[in-house]
Amino acid sequence: MTILNNTKKELLIAKRAAKEAGNFLLNNKNAMKNILFSSKKDIKLQADITSEKIIKDIILADSKIPILAEESGMSSKRATNTFWVIDPLDGTANYFRDIPLCCVSIALISNLKPILGVIYDFNCDNLYEGSINSSACLNEKQISVSKIKTSHEGVLITGLPNATDYSDKAMIEMVKNFQNWRKVRMIGSAALASVYIASGKADLYTENKTYLWDVAAGAAIVNAAGGEALILNQNKKFQVDVHFSNSLIKT
Repeated sequence: MTILNNTKKELLIAKRAAKEAGNFLLNNKNAMKNILFSSKKDIKLQADITSEKIIKDIILADSKIPILAEESGMSSKRATNTFWVIDPLDGTANYFRDIPLCCVSIALISNLKPILGVIYDFNCDNLYEGSINSSACLNEKQISVSKIKTSHEGVLITGLPNATDYSDKAMIEMVKNFQNWRKVRMIGSAALASVYIASGKADLYTENKTYLWDVAAGAAIVNAAGGEALILNQNKKFQVDVHFSNSLIKT
């Protein structure tokens, strides 16, 4: 596809969409906290719907590539190997409770490969980006993964998505793994976890049965930062297992 040679244009579109949606979410927080859906482990806000519309309107005005979005699904019924992937608000529960760990995430995927990613941490005005044709950057300054080689020196980021197995056996296995690390963090945003790996703030992010839109942009940025982003076992619901690392860490 010619898109592989035209990432500069698409990256600019993604950055513009992420910034506009993020600024809207930041400046209209009280109005956007209306709960549209709630379950034992999940919450959906007006913010998710409105942010997605802002992003889609901007992308569709300048791009003919189909969109896979968290709230509205795939925009085209035709089979395609190249598509945008949008998470209009990653960390919705954090946003609702005023925990400043949430962001807008936009990626472009071709043949199951992350081509580019943009993640806007609007609370901190931090724009992360990266592509197969450009370095990873934070606010236009190049970033790179850490050089930590052992888990005993490293920081692990993980999470507990909706489909987590909370059985005693599963929890015991998780805690055993935690014992190998200097520090373990759960921040409630897969996208931010990804760029924390890309910028050397942590060394490994791993999570099972999260969603493609949560991690697609982060995968592109981690790869561009010199790390290794593995997205595995995608199912029909677009759930995936992820293993994003600095490529050096030994677990």
